[in-house]
Amino acid sequence: MLFRFFILFIGFGLAVAGGISIVAYLNLLTVGYSVIDYIIFLSSRVEFYLFLLGIILIWGMIYLPFKKN
Repeated sequence: MLFRFFILFIGFGLAVAGGISIVAYLNLLTVGYSVIDYIIFLSSRVEFYLFLLGIILIWGMIYLPFKKN
């Protein structure tokens, strides 16, 4: 159970770090980038993948069942 909380908090940290960067990159839309250009730019950034990994870890630790010994 403690291991699941540890992984949950790691996932939360990754999701927050990636999410803050994604929100910060929204400023590119005001400079003149289109939404498609923004998505292409995000797909090339490490922060986007950290965000996805964090969301997957959070989802997995909350919803996947665990075995009790």
